[in-house]
Amino acid sequence: MSEHGNFDPRLRCVMPFEAAPAELWLLRKRVRCELGQWGAAAVAEEVELIVTELATNVVKHVGEGAAATLVLEPRPDRLRVELHDKSHTAPTAGPGNCDEECGRGLHLLSAMSLEWGTLLTATGKAVWCEISLDPALHCVRVQRAAAVLGEYRRVVGADSVVVPTYAVLEDSVADVIADLLHWLAAQGGDPDDVLDRAQMHFEAEKEAA
Repeated sequence: MSEHGNFDPRLRCVMPFEAAPAELWLLRKRVRCELGQWGAAAVAEEVELIVTELATNVVKHVGEGAAATLVLEPRPDRLRVELHDKSHTAPTAGPGNCDEECGRGLHLLSAMSLEWGTLLTATGKAVWCEISLDPALHCVRVQRAAAVLGEYRRVVGADSVVVPTYAVLEDSVADVIADLLHWLAAQGGDPDDVLDRAQMHFEAEKEAA
């Protein structure tokens, strides 16, 4: 199996937020954090810009303080970005030379994405777009590890921090490894032997990269 290629479909993130200017920096920070954990930091700046434009449109056209939800979901070669709000009014881009008030953000969205559109939902709508992940195709091991770490933090109740720092995530990695070693020992295995083999695999793959 190749160690480079498609993104793990389990890497999905749902971020409820309040559509207010003061909250946008936190939303962008969490987007960058999630993409970094997935091995997709190469597209973080592009996605942050798109998310900012979509969230700003919610503030302007739905109302400041409106409840909204951002969804990031990687597909085999692209990242799907969805922003859900409680308005049933679909946005329109307007003429190509329009100003900010009539859809500058949507023209930017169209220019930066492979595809985009609007879906009406039972509770409102979702504006979505898909961004190429070609610049971010990364080691499949990083993606699998991100999925495992995210599930582990959910199981142990450690995912309450909106934007965990690197130090927090590093501690979680150590906890995952320790739990795996406890499991291995309980099955009669040799934790030291497995750690040595894992280190050898890591070093060999790092040299081959």
